[in-house]
Amino acid sequence: MSRIGASKARRHLPRLLDRVARGESLTITRHGKPVARLVPVAADRERAQQAAARIVARRRHLERVPLADLMATIHEGHRY
Repeated sequence: MSRIGASKARRHLPRLLDRVARGESLTITRHGKPVARLVPVAADRERAQQAAARIVARRRHLERVPLADLMATIHEGHRY
């Protein structure tokens, strides 16, 4: 992933968007510290789909757990 300073990114935004459209991801920095990422929409969509698949897989596992056990786990460590 390439890094680019914020002021340079501002000056070259159209070119940076072209790079991102071709699949590249860029990190924008301010004073050398990362503050934002430009990522292709397809990559963002793919990450969201992967997260949704993980949620569905975990939910399937939770369906086998008795509700009382689930509630106990949720409240574990809470002070009453």
